Amino acid sequence: MTDFTQIRYDVADSIATITLNRPEKMNAFTNVMMREMCSAFDLVDADDAVRAVIVTGSGERAFCAGADLTPDGGGDVFASGSKVESLSDERVRDSGGRLTLRIFQCKKPVIGAINGAAVGIGATMQLPMDFRLASDTARFGFVFARRGIVPEAASSWFLPRLVGMQQALEWCMTGRVFDAAEALKGGLVRSVHAPTDLLPEAQKLAREIADNTAPVSIALTRAMLWRLPSADHPMAAHQIDSRAIYRRARSGDAAEGIASFLEKRSPNYPDKISTDLPDFFPWWDEPAYK
Repeated sequence: MTDFTQIRYDVADSIATITLNRPEKMNAFTNVMMREMCSAFDLVDADDAVRAVIVTGSGERAFCAGADLTPDGGGDVFASGSKVESLSDERVRDSGGRLTLRIFQCKKPVIGAINGAAVGIGATMQLPMDFRLASDTARFGFVFARRGIVPEAASSWFLPRLVGMQQALEWCMTGRVFDAAEALKGGLVRSVHAPTDLLPEAQKLAREIADNTAPVSIALTRAMLWRLPSADHPMAAHQIDSRAIYRRARSGDAAEGIASFLEKRSPNYPDKISTDLPDFFPWWDEPAYK
């Protein structure tokens, strides 16, 4: 799917850029945007030429100003508006969670370039991204309690892991909107930049990864660092580490990594995510929705 209506999807020099594209609505989130973003991440994972992905917003005012609650927003973005018989019904799932779980499953590094207001789902969709860079004009808000609802998009899992429990509780319990400096101090964003420098800095980070690292190693590393800290015992990490390093050490990538280092040249890694992930990947069972 490339005929998107609410996002733009571009690939240049092995870096994909997903741009939320409803600037007249401050890029407010809809079910259409959710489905298009999930489809864009499918394209990212299916294309071996794509080495990293940047997510940003269109226009100068907003990254994403939250869910579109207006009549032309396309329906209930928190869950289906139709009557359901059971809370285990698939229609109860919130659309923000569908998106964040898709980003979480991505095999490529994901960089958020937060160019303006990021409130509600605009804040929570960033959480499974690996890096968040912010414009100094950006504003953030986990405003759910001020709207009579609760944090969504699996943010109760992601946010404390990124910023710690006390900071997560303060931002969610007050529901206040805060600036990029507070986001940086609280650990939500990696760095803050002038608006004109934001996208170039995100591209610079993506370029460093794309030019110097092995894609299969990055896919494994991303899954290991996101998933294994939740294990009950470090033995779980040791088991995966041992299998991964054993397989990777015998790969064409490892041979190329050593040769390029000794020859003082840029690497040209031969292995591809589509064909060369080890047979134990994925090592986890994806929970079903209940």
